[in-house]
Amino acid sequence: MVLENLGSKLKESLRKLTKAVFVDDSLLDSLVRDIQRALLQADVDVHLVFDLTKKIKERAQEEIPKKSDQRAHLVHIVYEELIALLGDEKSEIVIQKKKPFTIMMVGTYGNGKTTSIGKLAKYYHKRGYKTAAVGLDVHRPAASQQLKQVCDAVKIPSFVDSTVKDPAALYKIYEKQLSQFDIVFIDTAGRHDLDQELVREIKQLKQVIQPDEVLLVMSADLGQAAGSLAKGFHEACDITGIMITKLDGTAKGGGALSGASVSGAKVKFIGVGEKQDDLETFNPQGFVGRLLGMGDLETLLEKAQEVIPQEKAEDLGKKFLQGDFTLIDLYEQMQAMNKMGPLSKVLEMIPGMGQLKLPQGMLKVQEGKLEHWKYAMNSMTQSELENPDIIDSSRLQRISKGSGIPASEIRELLKQYRQSKKLMRMVKGQDPSKLMKKLQGRLPGMGG
Repeated sequence: MVLENLGSKLKESLRKLTKAVFVDDSLLDSLVRDIQRALLQADVDVHLVFDLTKKIKERAQEEIPKKSDQRAHLVHIVYEELIALLGDEKSEIVIQKKKPFTIMMVGTYGNGKTTSIGKLAKYYHKRGYKTAAVGLDVHRPAASQQLKQVCDAVKIPSFVDSTVKDPAALYKIYEKQLSQFDIVFIDTAGRHDLDQELVREIKQLKQVIQPDEVLLVMSADLGQAAGSLAKGFHEACDITGIMITKLDGTAKGGGALSGASVSGAKVKFIGVGEKQDDLETFNPQGFVGRLLGMGDLETLLEKAQEVIPQEKAEDLGKKFLQGDFTLIDLYEQMQAMNKMGPLSKVLEMIPGMGQLKLPQGMLKVQEGKLEHWKYAMNSMTQSELENPDIIDSSRLQRISKGSGIPASEIRELLKQYRQSKKLMRMVKGQDPSKLMKKLQGRLPGMGG
């Protein structure tokens, strides 16, 4: 999980609160200390931390809304104040209907600017946009080749020329060709720091290109330094947004997120892994929801839509709700889940699941089991997939031999299939909200 240590500490703090019989000043002080410690360890600026916890204490003294107990009210306050710390509302890039819509990428060396272009180009390509990139970093010898490799990996056209040393002139060479694309990403030069030469070059390019968005790319491992860097770029170059990279691999990410959000520019995207698909639009509400174990349904649905068409999803959903799905349907669902990322990342987006203390070893076993089940299903005939009830002992042995999967694991798959079918038939026709309450009541950390 992104910022796993911070999330674990915050969830533990709230767990103590929800288990308490009485909410008094002593408990409130303990909660505030726990939150302060967790945020400071995540490298959030000390002044921001004390401002946040001061607001929590002040709001905790307010009158409790009707139909809410003191513990639930306090959890809600923590949730809202953390969202405010990270920028309040989701801020998205709105792609206008003009060709091309240009997004200029700026930043210092080593923050992942070129790699981020590949991720963003693929992200928008999957959403139906025709994307391309142009390399205007004329100072670093390997810059054009690196951009070409990144774009080739995601099958996106790149326009580079290492012989031209004037970035504005280089853009003019490709300007007419770029007009055939919906979105064009501009890779600019970096420096070890935000110096006057870099500012001059970016301002000159802005005047020539007139980009629709100027996106600052910063690495999460900058920690608290990210805030001053974002502020400096914002004042010098009028950036319109920020992308934070490497958020999965550092404990300092809290500093980068909170610092960037108070710089005057909003965080638009976060990089949550090394793969090209490990990119998310930044939604403070969903992000805090995951940190506190409350889930992030919006991001979950967005990822689901990327891997399975809406019509197919509706068809599968209908079959599952009616209880008449086959192993083929189960297989398609498993494939979609697999494409959405590791099981641990998917589970943290489901409300309540993030609060369960599931060992990483168990999650890896589950992922391995899903992989084995897919091998077994690949060795089944069409009739067996459509009607698993015909799989007797001899068929089971044949499937086991053909797939290399033990018969015991195939029996477990068939058992899982029958149980899922039985469960869906049981809940058929029930009120979904009432059913959800029943399920929540059985999950630790959810419900009363």
